[in-house]
Amino acid sequence: MTLVATIVVVVYSLCLAFIFCYSLVQLHLTWLYLTRSPKQHPTIVLQEWPTVTVQLPVYNERYVVARLIDAVAAFDYPKTNLQIQLLDDSTDDTSTIISEKLALLKQQGFSVEHIRRSDRTGFKAGALQHGLQTATGEFVAIFDADFVPSPDFLKQTIAGFISPEIGVVQARWAHLNPNYSLLTRLQAFGLDAHFTVEQVGRNYGNYFINFNGTAGVWRKTCIVDAGGWHSDTLTEDLDLSYRAQLKNWKFVYQEQTESPAELPSEMSGLKSQQYRWTKGAAETARKHLGNVLSSRKPFSTKLHAFFHLLNSNVFICVLLTAILSVPVLFIKVSNAQFGWVFKLGTLFIGSFLVLVFFYGVAANRRQQGFSFIVDFLLFLAMSMGMSLHNSLAVVEGYLGRKTPFIRTPKYNIVATQGSWQHKLYTLPGISLVTWLEGLLTLYFVWGIWLGINYSNYGLVPFHLMLATGFGLVFFYTLAHHKKA
Repeated sequence: MTLVATIVVVVYSLCLAFIFCYSLVQLHLTWLYLTRSPKQHPTIVLQEWPTVTVQLPVYNERYVVARLIDAVAAFDYPKTNLQIQLLDDSTDDTSTIISEKLALLKQQGFSVEHIRRSDRTGFKAGALQHGLQTATGEFVAIFDADFVPSPDFLKQTIAGFISPEIGVVQARWAHLNPNYSLLTRLQAFGLDAHFTVEQVGRNYGNYFINFNGTAGVWRKTCIVDAGGWHSDTLTEDLDLSYRAQLKNWKFVYQEQTESPAELPSEMSGLKSQQYRWTKGAAETARKHLGNVLSSRKPFSTKLHAFFHLLNSNVFICVLLTAILSVPVLFIKVSNAQFGWVFKLGTLFIGSFLVLVFFYGVAANRRQQGFSFIVDFLLFLAMSMGMSLHNSLAVVEGYLGRKTPFIRTPKYNIVATQGSWQHKLYTLPGISLVTWLEGLLTLYFVWGIWLGINYSNYGLVPFHLMLATGFGLVFFYTLAHHKKA
């Protein structure tokens, strides 16, 4: 029993330590965000605008592709310097919608290409690389199908290329439907922190940042110099970002430039997106972490890159800590020699306080107000509830198990208008993982009961959040599956 208890305690302690170290990195980014110079990224006034290719990779986007094309056609940018590429791998009537829209644009004097491939080799990365062969622009702007960029987007971002070593200007994501449901509100809450504190902090500290896959502009020579788009990870954007920055290209993040997009409104779509992001991050870490650590970058840059590439490991640590926290209660009762372990709970409290500060700064920037505490606690609980699903994706990424790129379905939902129910593209939502999430809900309810029964209340708040988070994920998965 002592050996088992020792293993449990060691794993539990290591996971808490990793989470705490990760939170310290987030604290540093928050400090950098708060102390950044308001003139961090100046822009230039151009007398002549350079040529730009706008790439729009789409696959079965019948509900939103027309909206995207209309937004790009509305750019306040010289038509003679603009090329629009529809990289269309669709297998449904999306292609017909595109053809009709592009015919109208041609009549209006736009240079447009409707590029179709015989197969989806390489998925999104393959489509971007294929289109690059005929891209005529000095710069390449990329938008996913659910984005609606503003008319001044190109002029704002192109003006950010103030020197030849700048390879990317990335804009901030905004949201078309943050108040559609609790699910979209919590997603917006988390993304806003990434697109304020994290991206600005990393950029201000001259650390590795990432092109976010959309709503950004690349210098074409940067893409070519870094080796082009690769499809060996599910996050082709993060992969190319690291390859480019390892070759000393500079990235600029423009917090003041935003591009709104549609948030996933149903649980299967959110899970699909989270799976792709977390697994892709693990695949990219597997591919590049060694290169980063052996590079000539400063130690602080390597340290931040280490936690940046391994950020999805937090889900594994949260899951293991959560599952082991119940046996830890029994160990505390029957193994007095492990009493010191329970003082490690201060690491959890420290991590929690850092997260309050991190997300609080982002919420203050977005003028969220008194709803912050409720949204923060629900967001944290939901993130914990996603830990099983995301941990499996991370493990698959590290093991090198390849899976297709599954794009997140979008349904033209704006504000509180529209619905995803009874539409095409809804993904299947019930799997063994779903039932395990339900069982974990009951497991942590049991943990709450144990804590009360043993008059040991230290882990009760933790178990309460876990039960809430796994319960919400389980409930939404079942509820949305029934309405699909």
